[in-house]
Amino acid sequence: MIPPRTRRDAVVDTLHGIAVPDPYRWLEDGSDPEVQQWVAEQNRLTRSALDASPSRAVWHERLVALMGLAVVQAVQVRGDRLILLEREAGEQQARLSVRSIGNPSGESVVLVDPSSDTTDGAAAIDWYFASPDGELIAFGVSEGGTENSVLRVVGALDSRMLSDEIPNCRACSVAWEPDGSGFFYTRYPEGDEYNRTVHHHTLGDPWADDPVVWAEHETPEIWPGVELSPDGRYLVVSAMAGWSRNDQHVLDRMTGTWRDLIVGVDAISDFSFADDKTLIGMTTLNAPMGRIVSVDLAEPEVGHTTWTTVVPERTVVMGSPVPIGDGFYITVEEMGVDSIEHWTIDGRDGTEIGGVGVSSVVQISADRFGGRAFAIVTGFDSPAAVYSLEHDHRADRIHPGGVSGSIPSSIPDLSIPSLEVSQVEYPSFDGTLIGLFLIHRSDVSVDASTPTILNGYGGFAISETPMWSPTIAAWCEAGGLYAIAGLRGGFEHGEEWHQAGKRANKQNVFDDFHAAADWLVTTGRTSRDRLAIVGGSNGGLLVGVALTQRPDLCRAVWCAVPLLDMIRFPQFLIARLWTEEYGDPDVAEEFGWLHAYSPYHHVVEGERYPAVLLTTAEGDTRVDALHARKMAAMLQSTAADPWSRPVLLHQEGRAGHGVGKPVGKRAAEQADVLAFLSSQLEGMQ
Repeated sequence: MIPPRTRRDAVVDTLHGIAVPDPYRWLEDGSDPEVQQWVAEQNRLTRSALDASPSRAVWHERLVALMGLAVVQAVQVRGDRLILLEREAGEQQARLSVRSIGNPSGESVVLVDPSSDTTDGAAAIDWYFASPDGELIAFGVSEGGTENSVLRVVGALDSRMLSDEIPNCRACSVAWEPDGSGFFYTRYPEGDEYNRTVHHHTLGDPWADDPVVWAEHETPEIWPGVELSPDGRYLVVSAMAGWSRNDQHVLDRMTGTWRDLIVGVDAISDFSFADDKTLIGMTTLNAPMGRIVSVDLAEPEVGHTTWTTVVPERTVVMGSPVPIGDGFYITVEEMGVDSIEHWTIDGRDGTEIGGVGVSSVVQISADRFGGRAFAIVTGFDSPAAVYSLEHDHRADRIHPGGVSGSIPSSIPDLSIPSLEVSQVEYPSFDGTLIGLFLIHRSDVSVDASTPTILNGYGGFAISETPMWSPTIAAWCEAGGLYAIAGLRGGFEHGEEWHQAGKRANKQNVFDDFHAAADWLVTTGRTSRDRLAIVGGSNGGLLVGVALTQRPDLCRAVWCAVPLLDMIRFPQFLIARLWTEEYGDPDVAEEFGWLHAYSPYHHVVEGERYPAVLLTTAEGDTRVDALHARKMAAMLQSTAADPWSRPVLLHQEGRAGHGVGKPVGKRAAEQADVLAFLSSQLEGMQ
């Protein structure tokens, strides 16, 4: 399949004494008419190839059915109400709704449904924060996948929309005043991707007059969040300086004085208020797996040397505590599998909550002062649902009440396939043992002929955990094997695991992934021609490196919303936030790390690469679509076998990095992906 001709320019930069060619730099400007024309031609080529696949319609029908299952994305408990971000059965987008705790599977009151005002469903709620009494909810809405939220406020009792509208509130953090009269929040200066500041807003006042409360940026990339004590006296500002450090500052509003809890120390700390003056939180300070600590803000000294350890570091990764009554809940993770524990506030008595199985705990929410607690739990074979954390130390699913819920009968075959899930360990090239989830249909015997997808991420202290995925379910239902590797750079074994896969150690992540593919083949679970690798965002970088460092590794690649030009990446969108994770190409030593593996700069003329599908989106405000465009051009220009191993690019409109994408768009994208991979691997049942 011959791609359209792409202009190649003689652009070469000399950086730190190294010549760095960049022949497709002209493809960086997505607003250039020439680039837009090129993208249109690429999309036409991709559509002609994928639409011709006889399996695409079958994949699409099954994905629509599986994606039609009801899911709950977030929950907040306020009194006798659950405030939910839920996508009901058969709907395109999640809606903000309220349900009674006494009847969680009964009729909901829909407060906000932003997609109802669009023709393509591409408007989404990005986040929300309910006031202490649950009567008002601040929420953010963005369109086209941009995540550039506008903050709005809605009444939970009457669905009345207040007049307050605040722009530039991407990934906002909100802390309500106790009486609901206003809130602290974060926003960005107009036209600025950095320099996020904390403001205070009084309901009804012009947002432009909101005073700045905190703007003490060590660097423009500092990312503040807010937490307010129940009585409103203390404001905690958590200033994220990277994925291994966040400083903590506290304002005593009674005296107007600021104090530092921890500053300039490489540790992640996350606090909540147990009462009006006591913080309880998780920290990796002197505890790479995490420990639970408390801080008494009434004391004159609150620095990290005075913190009291409540639950010491253990062999499992500890999450952040969620206070309730005279205790707290925490999520603990062992090799990516979550469980829930309840502890007394002094840490003397801890009990595991049963009933969640092999799963991922997405969130725990509780009524701080002695009320009820709920968790969102999901797994490879179960869509995310709300579980009640009961006093008899069990977690019971309460919403949706059943797997099928109230799904319209017009959706065919609503059953979730019976899946077998196992977890093994394999050795990486240096002998380090890496966890690997293996998922397949229960009656499938895996062997060298099994079509297999290998996925991974390996970065930003993010663990690979059991999560519901219609794509995984559909692939396994059709007879395939799906494997997910818990690579270094994640958080499966705490902060040391993260450190082992970042900056100068990034090659460990790639070696771990290569070793996973080799292990699957050498143990007879698949073969090279039946193996595909997939990854998105940082995972897109992962598979981009894999296909350039190990072209022999597999037959096909899906590379989604990827970072691929690691020399120029900090110059676009919010990517300077990631130099702490990857390194900064402006620094000679760090340039060396990045240049050693940057996929765009390691494509070799005439190499027989796997078939590659690159997908991106024009509305992506995290990773610029230029990476996928430039890499597609580079691979297409050097492809040795464009007919049997094509390089395809699809750039979607009215979509972003993936958050908030409606079901219709997601089903279409994933049908493309599975049609592409299955056509290359063959052997699907």
